[in-house]
Amino acid sequence: MLFVGILFALICTAGYFAYSIYSFADNINNKDTIQGFDKKYQGDDYKPPVWEGTGRVNVLLLGADSRGVENGEPPRSDTLMIASIDPVTKKASLMSILRDTWVKIPGNDEGRINSAFTIGGPNLAMKTVSELTGIPIQYYLYTDFKGFIALVDAVGGIDLEVEKDMKYTDAADGHVFDINLKKGMQHLDGQTALQYVRFRHDAQSDYARTERQRKFLTAVADKMQSTQSILKLPSILKSMEPYINTNMSFGDMVKLGGLAFDARAKGIQSIQLPPENLVVERRINGAQVLSVDKTKLKRYIDDVFEGMTDAPAAGTVTGTGTGSGSGSSSSSGTAGTSGTSKNTRQ
Repeated sequence: MLFVGILFALICTAGYFAYSIYSFADNINNKDTIQGFDKKYQGDDYKPPVWEGTGRVNVLLLGADSRGVENGEPPRSDTLMIASIDPVTKKASLMSILRDTWVKIPGNDEGRINSAFTIGGPNLAMKTVSELTGIPIQYYLYTDFKGFIALVDAVGGIDLEVEKDMKYTDAADGHVFDINLKKGMQHLDGQTALQYVRFRHDAQSDYARTERQRKFLTAVADKMQSTQSILKLPSILKSMEPYINTNMSFGDMVKLGGLAFDARAKGIQSIQLPPENLVVERRINGAQVLSVDKTKLKRYIDDVFEGMTDAPAAGTVTGTGTGSGSGSSSSSGTAGTSGTSKNTRQ
């Protein structure tokens, strides 16, 4: 798994120091680095809405497993998150979307939500997520495994409590992405941090993994507020640049940067979508997936945004994955598939 949310924290920090990062912003905007998607989903019907600067802004954070790209395979979406900020209240939410959620993919049949990216790239992923949640997605931010490792190393690693022993053998790529972590306080560099946010081989599977991802992002955001990290910002951005793709302009980053700093001071809501009480496990075409009533899901999201229901603070990961907006399960879906092909990667 790839925890791309770290990118949003860094991008917003970069936006706040706008005059030192103009070339960085220009270089990562719509770089032609993501290949292999169906081009028909890049037209006007799939263009994201424009953010005017006064309403809620929403960014889809995309992490992908790009192994196989050299052989002509499109990247596989491994992480889907929405970072949302209300510019009026200055409140922010970080929402993980369970990748086995079963949806109608625009222009396609039904499938797991993570397959939208594999089929049509960022534009189709944004449209699919927006139709599921009712949240207009204006921007996306993308990276892959190598990008994640480079980013964590650039900020000097993260000190974090690992909740349990985590072990998994991944035969692909000569076991480079094996997982072998011990319970307890750890200093995670890029490689070990990737192990932490990818692990899902326990009874809670993707439920617990998405909680760990939000916990990790919160730790990164905390570290990015330190004087040392601010002084290192130019070198951090240089390390990130080769691995990032976004549709955010320089001006967008400047505006988002100010909002992100204000929102961070108020805390970030940490939310799982769909919440556990709305999920129904189903088996479709031999695959176990997660079904949700879109009307009820949209009502839940509206209630969270309006403060009518509670969501746990970011980083409040527990051993059982309980709490509103999070969940646990004794079984969950397997790795994502696209509309026609099965993805068996971790």
